[in-house]
Amino acid sequence: MHGIKTNILSSTSLTPATVATSVIGLVATGTDADALTFPLDTPVLITDVTAALAKAGKVGTLYPALAAIQGIVSPKIIVVRVAVDAQDQDTKVLGTAGVAAYTGMQALLMAEAKTGVRPRILGAPGLDSEDVTNGLIAVAKRLRGFAYCMAEGATRDAAVTYAEQFGDKELMLFWPASNKGATHTIGCALGLRSYIDQTQGWQKTLSNVVITGMTGTAYDVSWAMDDDTTDAAVLNAAGITTIICYNGYRFWGNRTRSDEDAWVFESAVRTSQVLQDTFQEALFPYIDKPITEALVKMLLTKINGALRKMVTNGQIIGGKAWFDPSKNASGDLAAGRLALDYDFTPCAPLEELTENQTITDTYYTGALSGLANTSNAAAA
Repeated sequence: MHGIKTNILSSTSLTPATVATSVIGLVATGTDADALTFPLDTPVLITDVTAALAKAGKVGTLYPALAAIQGIVSPKIIVVRVAVDAQDQDTKVLGTAGVAAYTGMQALLMAEAKTGVRPRILGAPGLDSEDVTNGLIAVAKRLRGFAYCMAEGATRDAAVTYAEQFGDKELMLFWPASNKGATHTIGCALGLRSYIDQTQGWQKTLSNVVITGMTGTAYDVSWAMDDDTTDAAVLNAAGITTIICYNGYRFWGNRTRSDEDAWVFESAVRTSQVLQDTFQEALFPYIDKPITEALVKMLLTKINGALRKMVTNGQIIGGKAWFDPSKNASGDLAAGRLALDYDFTPCAPLEELTENQTITDTYYTGALSGLANTSNAAAA
């Protein structure tokens, strides 16, 4: 450039983007589903679940999964219908990501490009074998989403053993299934997760919210509020969410499959994902602007303002952003590379409440003093 250039920098505050965290990504089978409404291996945006049910057929997992979701909430859903293969169903569900087409669950990766909506709450109810669960985890990582899957096993201990092979923060496992089956269970998990996002926020975990339409479990699960030896306590300690009945049936468990303390709670993982998306979307307009001290200060001001607003909204406990000179060498800045750091503290769920009870005679002091006055009055 030869002349004078003025950079006009906005001084408006950065408002945290409303990331559509409540969008469900559903992979299902439906041999008699309407092929025009649900073409195979194609991400389809559903905004009216009731209308979609009329086109879902009755054979396969599509109808019961949609029905379970519809019983709780009517969210946006990206549906990918896959073919039935009695010999190798996992291959159809896993799909492929090729140059020509994305099939199976890989089609979820194309949802945003084709429908304008990115699925965040992922599941393949009734189809989530070990291989499929691993596949969903991989897709969740790419979408900044979260996978909800069943733990295999006919007993509590078998489910715990099964869960040990997973260690990803983007996964929540469930055991047992409801009395209506695994498809219904995960359908309810997807629907309830979406409902909580819409009504309470992504900072609230799935646990301890009444599940509309849940009437029982396939296996008995013992549970008590103050007993850490029950089935529910053992499952939770193993990072498995279970189902309890206390004033209604509820999912009980907050944990992912991560063994890192920072990521053991579902809410921590999803908060991190929301922050990443929020800042990337909000700061996109500033890409390719000249790197100046004023620009860096403005970006930090905007990020810190957004973090403060999230604190005010009860979405995080705290957070801050800063510029670290040691990570911004002159050569990097000259090459157009700027690094900004930020930290945050997510809202942890109140998973364990301790009440300290003390027995004391303190409250007898003066407790009967009124009787002395009564006795004196009677004597007079």
